[in-house]
Amino acid sequence: MNWRRNVVLTVCQLAVFLMFFGLAFAEDKKEHSEDSEKEAVRIHKHEESSKEDTYISYVKYKVAHSEFLHGFIASLSMIIVSELGDKTFFIAAIMAMRHSRATVLAGALGALVVMTFLSAMLGFATTIIPRKVTHYASSILFAVFGLKMLKDGWYMSPDEAQEEYKEVQEELKKKEDERLTGTQDIETGIIRGPKRNILNLIFSAIFIEAFVLTFLAEWGDRSQIATIILAAREDVYGVMLGGFLGHAMCTGLAVLAGRIVAAKISARTVTLSGGVVFLLFALTAVMLGPE
Repeated sequence: MNWRRNVVLTVCQLAVFLMFFGLAFAEDKKEHSEDSEKEAVRIHKHEESSKEDTYISYVKYKVAHSEFLHGFIASLSMIIVSELGDKTFFIAAIMAMRHSRATVLAGALGALVVMTFLSAMLGFATTIIPRKVTHYASSILFAVFGLKMLKDGWYMSPDEAQEEYKEVQEELKKKEDERLTGTQDIETGIIRGPKRNILNLIFSAIFIEAFVLTFLAEWGDRSQIATIILAAREDVYGVMLGGFLGHAMCTGLAVLAGRIVAAKISARTVTLSGGVVFLLFALTAVMLGPE
């Protein structure tokens, strides 16, 4: 009898143990399940937040890219219609016929790059002014430039480009004669002697002459003022890059085929086209608004 009682007691104890073990396991499993659900919710929220941040970053990138591209295209087109057949164009063209093309290109393009950078920085500095003010002020100036170019182009002689070319040619010939007849090396900038290293070649009298003449001709020019205006309302990096490329294209064309272009180009057509481009800038700016 004792052994039967012991067996029954042992079975009861085992049953009670298993019951408590099962309850503890179920409770632990429940807690683990709740923790898993909380972790899943946290991960889901984190993923949603990451997706939202990614989308916001993408939108910001697209907006910045669009602003850069708009500034680049506006600056490039403005420089081309302003500089093609301009005084700086003919300075590079005529000097390239008499001197090293590489030296003339380096001097003229160097001056234009410096001028574009300074103009863009001046325009960028005006960002402290409310955007709405600079936006509509620049639109008015573009409209004024456009109307003036249309007026100038309408009354312009068909041979205006040839006349401008001859005028610049005479000015350069006069400066060349003065340089060659000078007696003091310091004043003329002429480097004498049989040896000419790379520094002498880069900073030669021709380089300095091309740089200074181009810089002075560009100062206060329509393209400089337009660059300042564009940089005040567009992406400054896009404006600078577009200006650099536009000047490089026009100056390169002047150096390589300036005389041919001067003979074929119609300054009247270029001026009228430039007027239309400036008016389009003003019109689109008003339609799109400052934002």
